[in-house]
Amino acid sequence: MSIALKAQTTADINFEVSFTEPQAHYADVKMTINNINKNDLLVKMPVWAPGSYLVREFSKNVESFTANTSFEKITKNTWKLNTKGKKSVTVNYRVYCFEVSVRTSLVDNTHAFLSPTGIFLYVDGKLDQPSTVSIIPYNGWTKVSTGLEPVADKKFTYYAKNFDWLFDSPIEVGNQDVFGFDAVGVKYEVAMVGGGNYDKERLKTDMTNVIEKETAVFGENPNKHYLFIVHNYFSGGGGLEHLNSTVLGATRDGYQNEKIYKSFLGLVAHEHFHLWNVKRLRPIALGPFNYDQENYTTNLWIAEGFTAYYDNLITQRTKIISVDEYLNIIQADINAIDNSQGGKVQSLSDASFDAWIKYYRPNENSGNTTVSYYNKGSLIALMLDLAIIHKSGGKQSLDDAMRFAYNDFYKKKGRGYTDAEMKLVFENYVGENLNQFYADYINGTKSLDINKYLNYAGLKLVDRTAIAKQPYLGATISRTNKTEIATVSRNSSAWDSGLNVKDLVISINGVSTTDVLKDVANLDPNKVAEFLVGRDGNVIKLMVKFKPSTSKSMVIQEIENATEAQKAVMEKWLSL
Repeated sequence: MSIALKAQTTADINFEVSFTEPQAHYADVKMTINNINKNDLLVKMPVWAPGSYLVREFSKNVESFTANTSFEKITKNTWKLNTKGKKSVTVNYRVYCFEVSVRTSLVDNTHAFLSPTGIFLYVDGKLDQPSTVSIIPYNGWTKVSTGLEPVADKKFTYYAKNFDWLFDSPIEVGNQDVFGFDAVGVKYEVAMVGGGNYDKERLKTDMTNVIEKETAVFGENPNKHYLFIVHNYFSGGGGLEHLNSTVLGATRDGYQNEKIYKSFLGLVAHEHFHLWNVKRLRPIALGPFNYDQENYTTNLWIAEGFTAYYDNLITQRTKIISVDEYLNIIQADINAIDNSQGGKVQSLSDASFDAWIKYYRPNENSGNTTVSYYNKGSLIALMLDLAIIHKSGGKQSLDDAMRFAYNDFYKKKGRGYTDAEMKLVFENYVGENLNQFYADYINGTKSLDINKYLNYAGLKLVDRTAIAKQPYLGATISRTNKTEIATVSRNSSAWDSGLNVKDLVISINGVSTTDVLKDVANLDPNKVAEFLVGRDGNVIKLMVKFKPSTSKSMVIQEIENATEAQKAVMEKWLSL
């Protein structure tokens, strides 16, 4: 008898999911709770999905809630069941599933993707309890793909040892194209949904290379099996990591386009790297999870930023991208951060902490107030990596620090790390106190001295900023209306003159316009321009005095006559 089958006989919480109206985007859920010894139970639905730091209010999609006992709804996501004198109760409810993303459920007449935090209720105080899930596919659907353990002799029935595992195990139901391969002693499965022009054999080879290189960073792969669920769309992207699976969005017919294909493999590398970094080596606030509210951490720049650093580094190590392509990616990140207005007012630690209210809720002013913990965190990882290689004479790298932290916090201590603890790990490998580094770059907003660290590898930043001969407005326009202001950059000409987002530019210097930026380009940058704009039904005159653009264009170049030490750092860094 398998472990999963034994668990099936003792699990007190069992789910059954069916699809009576998939064309209307519904999943029907039955929850049975056994061995009750209380007069009442609270059943709840999570408000967020781990890995996606936004309260999404999943209970808004629940309807037709019934039970074979009396109940009342007491909060937005909580139902109180009267269980006095009952050893077992059954709850039935429906979930509306019609949001295309890697973190939300979607059901239609072709398939069902179940993102568990928005599907399954849990019993308050019983997150540590095991459960089973039985899937009843709709007519004509023949396959179920999930990272949950199958229950022996029970088709489409799965076991979760606790609710953290259940909530971290997405389920794909339908007729997905499934193929597998072995890598580093782990059985990998890929479930392709929605068709596509992918080459299975090429994917197997490239994904295996990515997996091998990432496993080498940490020294082990903690899974026995791992699942990639890939949703192929006309134009798709994005991913969400899980303990032994991930969900990816991809472009259906993009696999034969080398640029799109390499980008997809970068996404594979990113989400797969998360099985170590964040799912196991994690900030202490990110597990055990509180599914009722935000789980705050100042360390998403490590959890996400370092993963963003490694996804590109891994694809370079596997030769999926060339050294030049890799350096161009770093160059793009440098320019994005250097030219970020928001980076001048928001620190990395604040960006991490406020992800719940800012990163996942951007507005027209976000570029002026926020910085990406992905891009900037990736550059911090780069700086630390080059510093470690330099200080160790090419004997160690950031890989060694990450492997140590994984073994120490996850395997040895069985918990997450604090900000101070990870700082100490970095200090031990860099070989110096990082108080000023943290004050400037993590908790402060000082510009990153990337050039210092690139120099360790025989590289330098060169400013190729072109001196603008045309006026710089400092605004972007709507994609659908070239006269409507979409964003205004802080301290720009548009900002100072009072141009607002959603202003409709009627004329410039008395001449009507149908394309604001095109007409601005033809103006004299030394003269004040008169703008007539429509705002809330009124016509307003604004005088725009042009200022030069502050945007920089930095490029990475090799240093002439690099030293042997610099060459050694470069060789270690890029595995040359």
